[in-house]
Amino acid sequence: MDTVVPLDAATAAHGAKAAGLGALRRAGLPVPVGVVVPASLEGVDLRAAVDGALDALGRRAPLAVRSSATDEDGPTVSAAGQYETVLGVTGASDVVAAVLACRASAAGPRVTAYRAATTGAPAAGTPAPEVAVVVQRLVDARAAGVLFTGGGRTVVEASWGLGESVVRGAVDPDRWTVADGRVVERRTGTKRTRVDRSPAGVAAREVPGADRGRPCLDEATVLHVAALGDRVASLRGGPQDVEWAVDDDGAVWLLQARPVTAALPPDRGERDPGGPLAPRSPRDRADDGRAVLRGTGASGGRASGPARVVRGPDEFGTVRPGDVLVCRGTDPAWTPLFGVVAAVVTETGGLLSHAAIVARELRLPAVLGVAGATDALRGAGSLAVDGDAGTVVVAAPA
Repeated sequence: MDTVVPLDAATAAHGAKAAGLGALRRAGLPVPVGVVVPASLEGVDLRAAVDGALDALGRRAPLAVRSSATDEDGPTVSAAGQYETVLGVTGASDVVAAVLACRASAAGPRVTAYRAATTGAPAAGTPAPEVAVVVQRLVDARAAGVLFTGGGRTVVEASWGLGESVVRGAVDPDRWTVADGRVVERRTGTKRTRVDRSPAGVAAREVPGADRGRPCLDEATVLHVAALGDRVASLRGGPQDVEWAVDDDGAVWLLQARPVTAALPPDRGERDPGGPLAPRSPRDRADDGRAVLRGTGASGGRASGPARVVRGPDEFGTVRPGDVLVCRGTDPAWTPLFGVVAAVVTETGGLLSHAAIVARELRLPAVLGVAGATDALRGAGSLAVDGDAGTVVVAAPA
C-alpha cells in the first residue's frame, strides 16, 4: 500500500510544488513540516494514511492543504491559484475532505479554462492531471505575502495576516523593491482587510484603521525576506515566485517556491516616504480632456474595448469577447473570463497576485489597484488600458 511521504523526501513524482518544498527543507531553509499525500492513495487507505500522518503533524494542529499537480508550478505555466487550497484544517476527516477537494479541482472550470488558455488543450475531454497533495503545519501569520526575484531586483508584497489576501488580490498591498542588499523603493498600500485562522478554518475581517496606512513589515524583515528569496533562486537556478509568512515571533517561513513564468513589468520607480498612499483619483485628465484613472501596471501591453463592470460571478454571463473587465478584485474563480476579455482593471490587488501572474502569462493587459474603478467606469463606454503605464483612459470625453 502506498502511504504519505515526509515532505523532506518529496520528489518530482509528487509534483513540482511538493518537490520544490522538499528540496528547500533538505537545504535547511525554513519550510513548515509536512507530508505529501500521493495521487494514488484512495478510500480507506487514504483515511488510514492521513490519520497516521497526524501523529507527526499534530492531532489538533491547524494545517494547510495544497495541491501539487503534475501541470502546475512549471517553468512556463504556473496555474497560480487555479487549484484548490484549504487552510486551517484540523483532524483526519477534515484533512481527507480537503485532499479530495484539491484533487477534484483538477477537473473544475477554472483549471480547465486556464489549461485551455495556456496550452491550447480543449476545455472538455482532456484528462485531468494527477494531483498529489501537500499537508503542512499552518503558519499563523502576523504578516505574509509574495516575492519575485529576477532582473537584478527582488520585489516583495505583503499585508497583515495570512497571505490569502495578497495572492487573491483582495488588498492593495505594501510593496518594496530590494537591490544590492538594500530597499531602493517602497510603496505603502491601503490594506483594508486581512485573513486569519478561525474556528471555521479561516475568515476575513477588517484591518483597524491605524494599521491600514502603516507598513506591515519593518525594513530589517523586508531585507531578511528578500535574502531568503535570493537563496531560493540560487538553489533552484533561476528567478523564483515565493510565498512566505512571518509568525508572531518574527520568524520567516517559506510556503511555496516556483519558477517565475512571466517577468514583471519594468520598474516604474514608485516611491513614498512610508506613509499611506492617497487614493488614486478618477478625475485626472489627459491633455485632450479625457478622464484618466491610475493604478499598478501589473501586466504590460495596451488594449481597448467596451467597459464591462462585473460585481460578482452571477454577472459573468454579461461579459462579451473584447470587453475590458472592470471589477473590485479577481479571485481564481474569475480566470475563465481572462480568455475572453481584452484587458482587466481592478480596484484591489498587486503585482504578485494570482490574477496578475495569470494575466502576464496570457499577455493580457492589466491595471490593478485602481481606487473606485467600478463606480467611476460604470457606463463609461470604451476604455483604453495601458498595462505598462498603469493607466485607464475613458475613450470618449467625460
